[in-house]
Amino acid sequence: VKCCVETDFIDSSCLLPHGFPTTAQFTKSAQQLGINNDTIVVIYDNQGVYSSPRAWWIFTAMGHKQVYILDGGLPQWLENNLPTAAKYNDVLVKGNIKAQLQPTALVTSADVIEAIDRQDSNIVDARSNERFIGVAQEPRAGVRRGHIPSSKNMPFTELFLGHVYKSDSELAQVFASHHIDLSKRLIFTCGSGITACIVIVAAMLAGAKQLSLYDGSWSEWGSNSRLPIE
Repeated sequence: VKCCVETDFIDSSCLLPHGFPTTAQFTKSAQQLGINNDTIVVIYDNQGVYSSPRAWWIFTAMGHKQVYILDGGLPQWLENNLPTAAKYNDVLVKGNIKAQLQPTALVTSADVIEAIDRQDSNIVDARSNERFIGVAQEPRAGVRRGHIPSSKNMPFTELFLGHVYKSDSELAQVFASHHIDLSKRLIFTCGSGITACIVIVAAMLAGAKQLSLYDGSWSEWGSNSRLPIE
């Protein structure tokens, strides 16, 4: 079944790009895909691993237990010479899934401000290093350059071998090389909440347990002159 995280699983009333859906919006879209509370959901995208972690985190945040990512996505599937189809299946029966937002899945800018000086938290930024240190122009008009104070840079592109994630032990080494303590509470951010989810999955594979997404990410933080930057 085909769906799009930018149209099907989004809060259309949110002024920020890719706003996280409300429980009602998620429930409606997921039911229209024929998904039940006990459905096994496997998510993949056509870029390898890019938007699938975002969809995975939305399902996870909404309390769905059996949701998985196809590592490597369609490109790896094709490289492995696995079968494909020319059209998507039609949804014949509406599902009965009902969302229950998990309390720690999402944080606000106020939560991030509180975490800046906390020793038990790490704020992790998935953007490129050039954007993180402010030498590259931001793609959105009116957004400042730089990063959230005390945050650590973990460019999502460093987490892959080809189309697939590195091994769990290799991922742990990558996080360690960026001085990210996986035993702490981790808050993930990026440009608009998409690639941060790629890093959330990698952190989970590497053993992290306390994972939260700052969905507003830099599109919100960088646009608000009242919020501090480095």
